[in-house]
Amino acid sequence: MSETYDYSDLKDLPKIAEQILSLQSKSAFFIFNGPMGAGKTTLIKELCKQLGAEDLVSSPTYNIVNEYRTMEGKRICHFDFYRIEDKSELYDLGYEEYFYSDSICFVEWPEKVGNLLPSEHIAVNLSVERNRRSVSFEVINNK
Repeated sequence: MSETYDYSDLKDLPKIAEQILSLQSKSAFFIFNGPMGAGKTTLIKELCKQLGAEDLVSSPTYNIVNEYRTMEGKRICHFDFYRIEDKSELYDLGYEEYFYSDSICFVEWPEKVGNLLPSEHIAVNLSVERNRRSVSFEVINNK
């Protein structure tokens, strides 16, 4: 079942992030789909804030992955696969140690890595039309 929220102001993000995180008991792996500038990183910053991340959250476009820690010591891994040209780059990164750990994972541009993603995850879809933004999310289980 998919939930959709329309918003036009950043002040709406905390409520949306809260709803997305309510699905976390089913999976701690989140993929973010949407065009450049749709607000993927901005939403992830809010999610990290609500999870209690103490670190500065920024786009990992050039690093590919940034790691943050919550106040309780939980690891959050934030991936940006925009610059990935070949899946072999993920093997060099050691993606399995991230994807299949007890870390919370946020993945931007998941279409770049396709079938390497865990079969169970939460898909967050962002879209932009004029000054209106939309976010939908659902639990995916392809087992």
